[in-house]
This record gives sequence, structure tokens and C-alpha cells, in this order.
Amino acid sequence: MTHTPGIVITGASGRMGQMLMKTVLDSDAAKLVGAVERKGHDWVGRDVGEAMGGQPLGVIVTDDALEAFSHAQAVIDFTAPEATLEFAALAAQARCVHVIGTTGMSDEQIARLEPASRHAVIVRAGNMSLGVNLLVQLTKKVAAALDEDFDIEVIEAHHHHKVDAPSGTALMLGEAAAEGRGVDLNDVSDRARDGITGARKRGDIGFHAVRGGDIVGEHDVLFAAPGERIVLRHLATDRAIFARGALKAALWGQGKAPGEYDMVDVLGL
Repeated sequence: MTHTPGIVITGASGRMGQMLMKTVLDSDAAKLVGAVERKGHDWVGRDVGEAMGGQPLGVIVTDDALEAFSHAQAVIDFTAPEATLEFAALAAQARCVHVIGTTGMSDEQIARLEPASRHAVIVRAGNMSLGVNLLVQLTKKVAAALDEDFDIEVIEAHHHHKVDAPSGTALMLGEAAAEGRGVDLNDVSDRARDGITGARKRGDIGFHAVRGGDIVGEHDVLFAAPGERIVLRHLATDRAIFARGALKAALWGQGKAPGEYDMVDVLGL
């Protein structure tokens, strides 16, 4: 990579969008060349530095994503599922690396990314942090080593603004546990317990979501058997870890062949 890649941030006004922009601005390896917001948003047409309460940066917030993408080498996108699908098609047109941190995407929506991945690099992960992706690999190995005498429960906690549950990270962990056991998560997932539910079904993978305050992200994978428990845990205290991981993915994707990748690829795990 002989030049400094230009990065566009979508959902610029959001907490994650602002964190992503600050991370790019602080980096010597990339430069901020665009910021995108939805049509009608009061940031559109403003200098992004002033919109964030600081000095002008010479980057004007736009609602024309394709125009912004056409001047960039990568797009970092932590928005909403349908918006992400629109951005994927536009990033493919512009041949930009598209880093997707959007959570709450259904299997059908994820499948709809495939046409864009024929023309551009897509790096998608439910969580961009190094620690979480190590936890995913550990979960897979522990699940493979233990039989169904060990019940598996995934417990996650996030701030009260989060709109999807279970979190994308919790689902990553559940998928890893299911893969370790050689089963399909859709067949063993247990996401709702209320009232007289009966005994826990052997082999199920349970999910629990906590929402409160300003919790950045906490994930436990519990393996519980008679007489013993194993707990794998990751605690995030600063969402900057996700922004740094996303930027790493954007830089890693430069020069790669079109296709769909994840953070395991980026980190070489």
C-alpha cells in the first residue's frame, strides 16, 4: 500500500460514527475524506469538525453516499441493516472496501450482500475487537472439547439505547459454540424463557440480553455441568476498540480480491 487510503464514515452523527471519525483523524495510516448522513439530517451540508463541536476539517457531511464513496478507498459502516444493504451496492459500484459493523442483520439480509461481494471487498463482523474474536475462537474450541453434559448459555449486556437482541457478538459466540459441537445454531437456539417452560433441553444454546445504563459491551459464555462451570468472558470499557478494529479491517482490505471476509481473516486467527 503506497498511498494513504481515504475513508468515508456512514451514520456520521451517531456515537459510533463520531468515534470512527475521530479514530481515522488520529491515524497516520488513513485519512477522512467523507461523512454520510441520511437525507434531511441537520448535519448535512455542515463541516464535520464543526458539527462535532470543534474546528473545521474541510469534510462536508453529505447525503449522497455514492458521490462520497467515489472519492474513497474504504467505507466504514455501523448503521442499520437496510441502510447497510444500500451502502453495500454503492460501495461495490465505487469499488470501495466496505467494512460492516452493523448488527441485527437477518440471514436473508446477510445473503443479500453476496452480489456486492462479487465486485468489492466486504469485511463484516458482529464485533470488531481483537479480544472478542479471540473469545469466539476459544468458545469454538471449548464447545468442541465438551459434550452435551455441559449446558451452554451466552449472556450479554449493553447500554439502554441498543435496539437489537441478542447482540451481534452474542450470536457470533452462539454460532462458534454450535460449530464446535457440529450442529446448526437455528436448531438449538433458546432465546426466550418466561413462565413454566419445562426443563432445559439437552444440547440447547441459551441467550440472555441485559440492557441498562451506558454498558459498552459485556459477553459471557457459560459452560455448566453438574459440579462445575467454565466461564469465558470479555468486557469492553471503551467503544474505541471497535473503531480501531474497523479501521484495521479497512486497511487490511486494500488490494484484496473481491469477496466476503470477517475479522478472523483480518487478524489471521
